[in-house]
Amino acid sequence: MSKKSVVIVGAGIAGMATAITLAKKGFDVTIVEKNSQSGGRCSQILRDGHRFDVGATILLMPSIYRTVFESLGLNFDQCFELKDLSAIYKLYFGSGEQLIFSKDDVVMKPQLEMMEPGSYIRYKEYIATGYAFFRDSYKNLLARNFYTFFEFATFANVMMLIRLKTYLKHSAFIRRFFKNKNLQQAFTFQNIYVGQSPLKAPALFSMLPATEMIEGALFPIGGMHQIALKLESVAKNEGVKFVFNKSAEKIETDGNLAKQLIFSDGTTIKSDLIVVNADLPYAYRELLPDKKTSEILDRKTYSCSAIVFHWGLSKPYPQFEHHCIFLSKDYAKSLNAIFDHYSLSTNPSFYIHAPVRTDPTAAPSGEDSVSVIVPIGHLDEKNPQDWDELKKMARAEVLKRLAQEGFSDLSDHIKFEICYTPVAWKSIYNVSHGSVFGSIGHNIMQMGYFRPHNRHNRYRNIYFVGGSTHPGNGVPLVLLSAKLTSERILKENCQNEFR
Repeated sequence: MSKKSVVIVGAGIAGMATAITLAKKGFDVTIVEKNSQSGGRCSQILRDGHRFDVGATILLMPSIYRTVFESLGLNFDQCFELKDLSAIYKLYFGSGEQLIFSKDDVVMKPQLEMMEPGSYIRYKEYIATGYAFFRDSYKNLLARNFYTFFEFATFANVMMLIRLKTYLKHSAFIRRFFKNKNLQQAFTFQNIYVGQSPLKAPALFSMLPATEMIEGALFPIGGMHQIALKLESVAKNEGVKFVFNKSAEKIETDGNLAKQLIFSDGTTIKSDLIVVNADLPYAYRELLPDKKTSEILDRKTYSCSAIVFHWGLSKPYPQFEHHCIFLSKDYAKSLNAIFDHYSLSTNPSFYIHAPVRTDPTAAPSGEDSVSVIVPIGHLDEKNPQDWDELKKMARAEVLKRLAQEGFSDLSDHIKFEICYTPVAWKSIYNVSHGSVFGSIGHNIMQMGYFRPHNRHNRYRNIYFVGGSTHPGNGVPLVLLSAKLTSERILKENCQNEFR
């Protein structure tokens, strides 16, 4: 009996994890990727001895990595040289205050008490509450498939959504614990990890800072791209075939089934199943004859984007922690510019990744590699932005703020600069609206069963995997997506083998 064939469109983290599971179960799996390396937005840049992670720069929720890797037959902690960051990040507030985020209460307590007397006890309560949100949502919302609306809309799940405070904004919830504005910002800015506004995201996202403090933040030596390289290696060992530099143009259908994948060079490949690891709204819009669904998807709320500068520096800057967050003095104004006006304000918030402190191989000796991530609105097709001007503005504002914080000569030591704007994210990775954090946003009406499903409703042999389907975006949830989509494929295509 011949093996069932699977073609996976995209060699992202989720696509490769799915490929491993299916190959282990006896499927003949081929991955086709439009770019020259695996990982999608978890790829890397190498230049003149400097190394930069393109997208993800911090390994959060390691418990999810361990669970998914175990399902692939791998011991996550043995796959990588992992460093547990004692200082998760350093926060620079617009007021001039600073805060070192650390799992160590000996480090946190005096800082918190100095900023707001009595806040340490409330901090512990907040973290405990947030981690309870994580455990509850993981078990009942994130780590399971919802095949029908009625599986999702149960009394138990309604009660869960109430427990998770999905009806309450995170910005309102945090005020129950801290009066100090800086502390309120310190424990809500993490919403931007998933492309959401800290002013509008639900209180459920208290789980983000909570998991940082409970599970820690890790960094794999060699960068986050090591995750992709490991999955690629394991997939190849399982017999998965990779085809790089080959762009899918159309999925040809016949009745209720996908028939074959057509590429931009005119070649085709037939397959029993097609798994789309490309951005889901892009796939509906460009690859599938499904204009109606594409129009529905286009009306959904999309995540924000970012302008990213990768700087090769000719001297080291030991003042940087591995992760540094610079929050705007005009915090609310800067967020409104991003999420309401799809633009950038003066004095924006931004994040710096400086991995050489943890991994000296990221730059030549005596030099530094720094990535600057400036959150900004996604592409606005109705009122197109001037990205050349916004790029210049972002660069100038970052350098001005760094000079104010004591990095006055940094601009003199930039050997080279590589910049990504939302235009690049869309062009290189086919991300709808250039929403680099994962295109479909995470409001409550775009989660669980309400999130785009991981199988096409009409074409029964087309599946989806990645950040735009259930359960959501960010590397941990993308890995969970691979696990859930694989389970669904096995359940629906080889019931006797499913376990």
